[in-house]
Parts: sequence; structure tokens; C-alpha cells
Amino acid sequence: MRVVKELTRGEIRISIFSWNSKYIFKYELGPMEQTFKVSETDILEESELEGFLEGEFLEEVQRRFEEMGVSLLRRLG
Repeated sequence: MRVVKELTRGEIRISIFSWNSKYIFKYELGPMEQTFKVSETDILEESELEGFLEGEFLEEVQRRFEEMGVSLLRRLG
């Protein structure tokens, strides 16, 4: 597995890996994690990876973390 990029956007840690002809996008926030696998053939240039690091996609990831956090607190509370 090759690490393509690691960065932080706000409180979300993002890691991008290349493995088995796929890009793996891993988003982490506290005890929660979201992972997406995309075929390398769907992304022609590594510059296209930026679309997973900003804008509407990242906003959706953030909202999903908020939902996950509520679910986790309900379960633990």
C-alpha cells in the first residue's frame, strides 16, 4: 500500500492510499472513520484527487461525521 497524500482539513484527518488498483480515501475524526474506495481507472490524474478533499464532497463527509457522532453518543449515553 502506497501513501499518496496525508493532510488535515479542519478537525478531519485525511489519508489517501493507492492499493490493488484502487485509491482508498480514509477520513478520521475522533473515534470515527469513513473509507471510500475508487478504482484508479476512474481517476486519470492524481490532481483529480483534490475533488475528494474539498467542496461538496468534504461537506458531506463532515455531515456524516456529525450523524455518526450523534448515533455514538446515543448508544453510549
